[in-house]
Amino acid sequence: MMDHFEITTVLPAPPETVFRAWLDGAIVTEFTGSPAQGDDQPGSPFTAWDGYISGKNLEIVPPQRILQDWRTTEFPEGAPASRLEITLEPHPEGTLLRLAHSEIPEGQGEDYRIGWEDFYFAPLRLHFSK
Repeated sequence: MMDHFEITTVLPAPPETVFRAWLDGAIVTEFTGSPAQGDDQPGSPFTAWDGYISGKNLEIVPPQRILQDWRTTEFPEGAPASRLEITLEPHPEGTLLRLAHSEIPEGQGEDYRIGWEDFYFAPLRLHFSK
């Protein structure tokens, strides 16, 4: 059985800015402090955390939705990529970001849920508050 979860956060920036920050490798590198590559084109590959995370953009609907195949180097050998869906909505304080992560190898979901908060949402809040 695969793991899955959905989490939300509010980020202090408009959806267009959050959308660009999520997909632009240079901006990901800036807010995480670790090498990343990527762009906003469907079919494009991406990496983050110096290759720990990799995947491919499946669907891009600026600035509302991002759908990606996503994996880490901790996935079991031969395991398929998980599915990551990001939706962005205007919010009085900036952007409401919903992250749905599914098809995660069993037993790994909770670690990734914590990782999204600690290594993406918190650094993004700090990045946008500057």
